[in-house]
Amino acid sequence: MTVKKHYDDHLADFYSWMLGDFDKAKDSFKDFCIENEIKPENNGKAIDLGAGNGIQSIALAEIGFNIKAVDFSEKLLSELNERVGNMPIELVLDDIKNVKAIANTSVELIICCGDTISHLDQFSQLDELLQDCFDSLLPNGHLILTFRDYSVALTDTDRFIPVKSDDNKILTCVIDYSDETICVTDLLYEKEGGAWKQKISSYNKLRIRTDYIIDKAKSIGFNMIKNENRNRMTHLIVKK
Repeated sequence: MTVKKHYDDHLADFYSWMLGDFDKAKDSFKDFCIENEIKPENNGKAIDLGAGNGIQSIALAEIGFNIKAVDFSEKLLSELNERVGNMPIELVLDDIKNVKAIANTSVELIICCGDTISHLDQFSQLDELLQDCFDSLLPNGHLILTFRDYSVALTDTDRFIPVKSDDNKILTCVIDYSDETICVTDLLYEKEGGAWKQKISSYNKLRIRTDYIIDKAKSIGFNMIKNENRNRMTHLIVKK
């Protein structure tokens, strides 16, 4: 199953529930940007690749950026639209691979958060995306990436990851590893009419490794600003 179909038919229905408290997550990303002096300094234009329900887009808008929020999920963009109000956020229903066309003119910030970068089909697309981001940025512009490092394969029962549960939903993620990809199965139990129903969907992701991203970014011409692990996610900031 393609990543888009997985979102359209399965994950988008409970994506926001899975992420939890919106304002807490939004404020956490906003604090991360402020700590690292990510703020409008040129044309104020930013692109949020894989914006989802808008956690990062709204954080950037509160900092002062004008954002193009890009996602292939109409459902998630509609959730973001309900929060936009008068904030300078333009919703773009598109694939993140089209970043150069989406940017149109140079921007000073591009972000791709929440493991979105692993949703590409192959590493050649990842390489091209990083190059396109570099080409779309103004001098001294920043690229922020957050993703899970899949260098170490989980085995046996460690492959079964309890994600979230409440009185009506139980979500478990199962991961199977190959050399360049991982197969992710989202196993959801949802209570409907007093009975539990099982909903399952699988999709492939790139097996991202932090050192690969860093080496590729440096070879393109990016300078490393930040590399840290927060809440089991790699947070990278690079600068053109």
